[in-house]
Amino acid sequence: MRLAAEGLSGERGGERIFSGISFELESGRALAVTGPNGAGKTTLLRIIAGLLPAAEGRVTLSGDEERWPGVAGACHYLGHLNAMKAALTVEENLAFWRAFLGATGLFPQEALEAVGLGGIGHLPFAYLSAGQRRRTAIARLLVSHRPVWLLDEPTAGLDQASASRFSALMREHLAAGGIIVAATHLPLGFETVEELRMGKRQ
Repeated sequence: MRLAAEGLSGERGGERIFSGISFELESGRALAVTGPNGAGKTTLLRIIAGLLPAAEGRVTLSGDEERWPGVAGACHYLGHLNAMKAALTVEENLAFWRAFLGATGLFPQEALEAVGLGGIGHLPFAYLSAGQRRRTAIARLLVSHRPVWLLDEPTAGLDQASASRFSALMREHLAAGGIIVAATHLPLGFETVEELRMGKRQ
């Protein structure tokens, strides 16, 4: 499988914030997108995910078109928000995403155990600390398989132990043939990663 961006340009509020972004990632590879605030890292991830249109260029995913006919359907996007309903329990939130995206991954309780939250599935999401909420959002990546993980500051709010656990999950995803694109100011915790440095605020 190969994820490729060709000549991508992105806009925010009608203003061009980056242009000419190109990269290729084969299965098992990761890309760390770095650069100052305002350089367009989040916009780039949202374009890849299909949440925003590109001003120019295109994103393609090749290698398994029968299963993944489009880029957006092959992606998990973990943004700054955790995409969970506050009134639902942790397990109910994960069960919703598993049913919505397809039951091709771990069961909710298994996913919670994988992120070190095995004992809190019965709690409303609103009761959780910021770190627990982020770990629950990470568990969402595990309940339904997607080959491409798009991660925006994925370790924000995590303590060192939780960040290390997530690094291990990312390594497992890559070892299974997955692809990761992560916007980050911090090391991802593994060596097999390329870097895309985005420019200064325009």
